[in-house]
Amino acid sequence: MKKFPVALQLYSVRDALSADFEGTLKKVAEMGYVGVEFAGLHNHTPEQVKAMCEKYGLRPLSAHVPYTEMMQDPEKVMRDYAAIGCSYITLPYYNWKFEEGGETYEDFIGNVRMLGAAAKAHGMTLLYHNHDFEFEKMDGKYRLDRLYEDVTSDLLQTELDACWVNVGGENPAEYIRKYTGRTPVVHLKDFAGQKSDKMYALIGIDDGEQSAAAEEQAFGFRPVGYGLQNFPEILEAATDSGAEWVVVEQDEPSMDKTPMECAAMSREYLKGLGL
Repeated sequence: MKKFPVALQLYSVRDALSADFEGTLKKVAEMGYVGVEFAGLHNHTPEQVKAMCEKYGLRPLSAHVPYTEMMQDPEKVMRDYAAIGCSYITLPYYNWKFEEGGETYEDFIGNVRMLGAAAKAHGMTLLYHNHDFEFEKMDGKYRLDRLYEDVTSDLLQTELDACWVNVGGENPAEYIRKYTGRTPVVHLKDFAGQKSDKMYALIGIDDGEQSAAAEEQAFGFRPVGYGLQNFPEILEAATDSGAEWVVVEQDEPSMDKTPMECAAMSREYLKGLGL
């Protein structure tokens, strides 16, 4: 198994970051993370963020930027994150709703190609980060597979999220290997329970009320190594696929721990695997 450098998706510790951006970056570095993936700059300039990353020895690996934000001003988005030093810029999700009078699938694909070319012009690579709803089918194929068929690898690569691949019904290790050569970054995320309602509130998707019965077996995020995932297997697949980085993400804290404590637990578990 490759000794991957480990980054933290800073959305995992967003409240701490909002309260003390620099202090949180310092603590993240002290935990043993060597890279970070942004989810907003919390009112800091690219120059300020770059300087802080350099100060604490953190590689500004990537950034999650919503599709709508990218589309509002692609040039500014690409310029800002390139100035920080990011190698990748990532679409964190897409709502996959194509309604009469709105954006069509063909429009979406055209826009992803445009964004991929814009990222490339600034020395970055565009990635797509999946949830489980990309494993619903369009014309007999997973939405995610359609996306990667319809946008070439020079314009779009993968950031497969191991949790959501599993929840979507696929084996994470097998699916990572499916995209060998197109998987530079793999998201390590753990979970317990079963697919349930209210999983997408964090990205603004209301999926209904949760029943009492469902609540007992409800889906919940866990620090890496504290849930159902087989991470040695996932990391072996990431090695085989040619991945360069792994990124820890935990959307919400659990186990009566703070987000920062969860991030530290994930890092310690991965150290135990030699990372």
